[in-house]
Amino acid sequence: MQSWLGRGKSLQKGITCCCLVAFVLYGYDQGVFSGILQNENWLDQFDHPSDSKTGIIVSCFNLGCFTGCVISFMSGDFLGRRKAIWLGMTLVIIGAALQASAFTVDHLVIGRVITGFGTGVKTATVPMYQSELCDRSQRGRLVSAEVMFVGIGICIAYWLDFGMSFTPGSVAWRFPIAFQITFAIGVIFLVFALPESPRWLFARGREEEAMGVLCAVYDKDPTDEYIVAERNAIIEAIGMEAQVAESRSFFSIFKRDEVSTGYRVLLAWGIQFMNQVSGINLVVYYVPTVLVQNVGMTPRMAQILGGCINIMFPLGSLGPSLALDRMGRRKTMLWGCAGLSFCMMMVAALLSQAGDPESTRGKSFGAAGTAFFFLYMFVFGASVNCVPWVYVPEILPLAARTRGTAVGVSSNWIWNFTVVMITPVIINRLQWKAYLIFMATNLVFIPVIYFFYPETSNVRLEDMDHFFASGKNPVVMARKFAAEMKAGRYDTEAIGVSSGSEGEKAVGETRHVS
Repeated sequence: MQSWLGRGKSLQKGITCCCLVAFVLYGYDQGVFSGILQNENWLDQFDHPSDSKTGIIVSCFNLGCFTGCVISFMSGDFLGRRKAIWLGMTLVIIGAALQASAFTVDHLVIGRVITGFGTGVKTATVPMYQSELCDRSQRGRLVSAEVMFVGIGICIAYWLDFGMSFTPGSVAWRFPIAFQITFAIGVIFLVFALPESPRWLFARGREEEAMGVLCAVYDKDPTDEYIVAERNAIIEAIGMEAQVAESRSFFSIFKRDEVSTGYRVLLAWGIQFMNQVSGINLVVYYVPTVLVQNVGMTPRMAQILGGCINIMFPLGSLGPSLALDRMGRRKTMLWGCAGLSFCMMMVAALLSQAGDPESTRGKSFGAAGTAFFFLYMFVFGASVNCVPWVYVPEILPLAARTRGTAVGVSSNWIWNFTVVMITPVIINRLQWKAYLIFMATNLVFIPVIYFFYPETSNVRLEDMDHFFASGKNPVVMARKFAAEMKAGRYDTEAIGVSSGSEGEKAVGETRHVS
């Protein structure tokens, strides 16, 4: 396989760079509207929308992202990873151009929905693409790095909004919206230099091309022990999954089969649900509004402090980006949910005592509550922000990975839409009580994670099938496997399942399992 970026480390860096830029764009899309909602020219242009209409304008982007996941579900296996990324970026460019040129609410909403289409396709594809093109020992930190760059994108959007707020006229909000096109064009050019996923190629029967990609990415010969082991594991997984007759059905990913595909899709959907119902978008989209309405700050000071709060997001993500494979997915989610619940409880308690935000007492309690927004963003960035994006492609079988990832990420977007839609209303009408909702949801997630979510750190993607095909509790099987790994063993017999050779025998009949 020939590439502009050569082989080995340089090619791996190119893949990672492309994925990181794509997620900077995702974060930028998430954050860019937060600083615009208080802009006087924007408010005048769109007739000072009510809280309900503001919720619709902001959240329609997330509904578009959900539709983008549906597009990925329907076409992702046909397009492959690279073409899906191109499609996503093209839709983002079209949508951003429409938003930046909007003069009516309808025009603006259409642009945001189309941008959402592209973002949905992108977020359903990029983490999966990175996971399939990196070594298992680096998978957690590389995909976590993508999610850390979501925080960087949010910070860029916040501070660009703030800088442009000093500019008179509509350019103050049109330019920040249009600026996202720069990132999308960068990703389009980067993808030209990158290979297709070898796992997708194997599943489509293009073994020679897939082997070329594996050899180029890891800079090894086809006969190298590592390449042979990866090839055999992928082929075995294809064979195991294809032996289930229902796996040939388009909607079989929702059914219970020998590798528990439906259950694994439910786990993927659930962990992305946790990502959003933790309350993150109350902070990302509306923290300037919250600081004005609930804490009593001026719009300018609220925008400055909102930008500072969001800097905590990428700072918290630094830990997982460097060490998630050592931290573990389960432990990180457990302490993260506990920390987020505590922060929301403290925000509610302190704001409930603030009374009049203009009084000395109100300002004191408001400032204390604001401190827990800082802590919330740091904890979220270090835990519930990154793990779901890593976990979704890891937990799914190869035959269902494209469609299952689309379903999992669709959960993120439909609940993102729900939270963003209701937040202006509950902030206005429930005041400090709104934070108790998210305190409770984070608390409920702790036992759910402990009892139902197996550890996936340092496990080869293809070996996840053995956890679920054994007929035993996958959480216990994963724990046993981790103990065997620590003892220096890494084979399927370590978890009580013989790897056998069924995959090799079946591969000739199962080239097109995806």
